[in-house]
Amino acid sequence: MASAQTLQLHFDPRHALDPTHNRENFPTIYFEYFHQAKDTSGAFFMKSEADLEGANHNIGKFFTQISQSFRFWNPKIYVQLQYSGGMGIAEPGSYGYYITNAFSVGPVYPFQWKGAWFSTSLSYTYNAFKRPSNDVLYSLYWGKGFWNYKFEFSGDVEFYTLNKNLGDALTANLHGKWLAFFGEPQVWFKVHNGFSVGSKVNTYFHVLTDQNLLQVYPTIAARFKFN
Repeated sequence: MASAQTLQLHFDPRHALDPTHNRENFPTIYFEYFHQAKDTSGAFFMKSEADLEGANHNIGKFFTQISQSFRFWNPKIYVQLQYSGGMGIAEPGSYGYYITNAFSVGPVYPFQWKGAWFSTSLSYTYNAFKRPSNDVLYSLYWGKGFWNYKFEFSGDVEFYTLNKNLGDALTANLHGKWLAFFGEPQVWFKVHNGFSVGSKVNTYFHVLTDQNLLQVYPTIAARFKFN
């Protein structure tokens, strides 16, 4: 059995790196909770993200993800249920928007290799747009510590499909599917006990824009990890 919680503060300088596609730099607060129970009852994971990109650095976007895996059989392939969603405020128009609810289910396989841990999954996802989108989601999580976890390399990548036509006026004439990619590899250097400094490299393709553009935005970050 294992559990861990982390509280992270990131400074995202994406406007300085790519002013054409980003109106400002902003801080982000992350809270993550992970609990690995008995071998057959799987793992619970929750992540909440608050981007302080609103006026006067108030919260401009909030996102949460919750997943639970389980199994009732001997092979160590689990079934995972996952939810994600959120909301935000778009500037300069200051109108609200939803990060559409997404519900996923599929097999997940955790394993270890060369001292690192991995978890890979392939899921069916229902995205609740005005015109619902039935999609495929592939995820890979990893983590490895070096020198008694003085240095840590971890993160995740996700590949998924999404309808081009979402049932609104802006996308009404589009057809087919987008293939999108999101990744957030992280590096951390332990300073003292549970306190670390490091960086998360936010990587997007067809997530922030429909252009065929790979966007890479590293952060400057501090993390406190406690069990």
